[in-house]
Amino acid sequence: MTERMLQFVHLPQQTPEKRPVSLRREDFDEIYRRFDQDAAARQSSRCSQCGVPFCSVHCPLSNNIPDWLKLTAEGRLEEAYEVSSATNNFPEICGRICPQDRLCEGNCVIEKGFESVTIGAVERYLTDTAFDRGWVRPGRPLHERPQSVGIIGAGPGGLAAADQLRRKGYQVHVYDRYDRVGGLMIYGIPGFKLEKPIVLRRWAQLAEAGIVFHLDTEIGREVTLGQLRARHDAVLIATGVYKPRDIGGPGAGLAGIVPALDYLTASNRAGLGDDVPGFESGALNAAGKRVVVIGGGDTAMDCVSTAVRQGAASVQCLYRRDRANMPGSLREVKNAEEEGVEFVWLSAPEAFLGDGTVSGVRAVRMHLGLPDASGRQSVEPVEGSHFTLRADLVIKALGFDPEDLPLAFGEKGLEVSRWGTLSIDHRSFMTSLPGVFAAGDIVRGASLVVWAIRDGRDAAEQMHAYIQQSSTVAVAAE
Repeated sequence: MTERMLQFVHLPQQTPEKRPVSLRREDFDEIYRRFDQDAAARQSSRCSQCGVPFCSVHCPLSNNIPDWLKLTAEGRLEEAYEVSSATNNFPEICGRICPQDRLCEGNCVIEKGFESVTIGAVERYLTDTAFDRGWVRPGRPLHERPQSVGIIGAGPGGLAAADQLRRKGYQVHVYDRYDRVGGLMIYGIPGFKLEKPIVLRRWAQLAEAGIVFHLDTEIGREVTLGQLRARHDAVLIATGVYKPRDIGGPGAGLAGIVPALDYLTASNRAGLGDDVPGFESGALNAAGKRVVVIGGGDTAMDCVSTAVRQGAASVQCLYRRDRANMPGSLREVKNAEEEGVEFVWLSAPEAFLGDGTVSGVRAVRMHLGLPDASGRQSVEPVEGSHFTLRADLVIKALGFDPEDLPLAFGEKGLEVSRWGTLSIDHRSFMTSLPGVFAAGDIVRGASLVVWAIRDGRDAAEQMHAYIQQSSTVAVAAE
């Protein structure tokens, strides 16, 4: 083992090659090229195989990262894929969009002085290779169970739960209001981070395993939650959170100020070949416009780079804290800067200017104060520091909140937390309604895809236990 591994003292960190800026500004193809087998093996061999692998500890899925790195270094790729996929339903997606710099790679024990192992790139390489060589097979069960489950939401949490329950033999039905499977993975995340055929390929695998998808089906309109409860032995709510947080102030209602998800969805639909009315000349296209994006998270990063690819005249990102305190991936900030995005740090909007349509954003400089209750430094305006950014399109990327689910689902007994998320028993994942479970962002608030997958897997185990217990009680009663 020591001959193949611990090579970080000899080999420098190597990330996959990035496509040239001049090329990637012109299309929505992924920014990073794929490792070849030799590069993946070399980078995997840099792993120190430490006794307490902090990469696994800080992975929401507790992936056995050192194990599949060692197998990759030894050229045992099919085994490496099996280990990787044992704890992750969608490693090809996590390898692309997980913020590894904040999770596994950011906690690699060889980070200081030698730079971390490029875990995400190896994970992506392994699963893409597995698909290419036919190692990824539909999760068909060994035997069928008569019980059925209904899952509301075809995002990562719902799909992970569906996959786990189908492998156990349940009849799985997934309901989603959109016309494609994937949720934010298909309509929210741009192609330069996650090309859409990657998601569509996984959809085909799940359908081949026997999962039934009911698309263009909105719960509360086409079918009620009560009807689903009567139809299935257990129901999982994994709808995510989509309601955009708004920003007030003078001029906030001007035309040309749009929510981030509306903007990204229009772009992704156009890329998928859908007819998006008025897209080419409408308010949801940045072509030829001066764009200001407000926010500092991953969604803001998606918006600025999308605007570049749509041919914006200029793109600026307005964020009230500094680079070090930005919640978005610093790797993506660097990529955006290479592509010509200007980050306006320590600045916050005060008002929007224009006559009917936005023409500018009046902002004020901020300075960092003492840490607040959450531990983050508070921000305070600098007196007399107002300035104006010219803008033809302003995109609000301020995060998401849950919709009013009890009202939408027509179930007054569905309890919510003070944040508007669904209340559950965190051991059983069950809501206030017997047999109705919830997982993902609709419970924890807007979070990462990898956390949704973890929640979906855990909820599936609890649903299995509930159904089996209910079946045992029913048999005993007979």
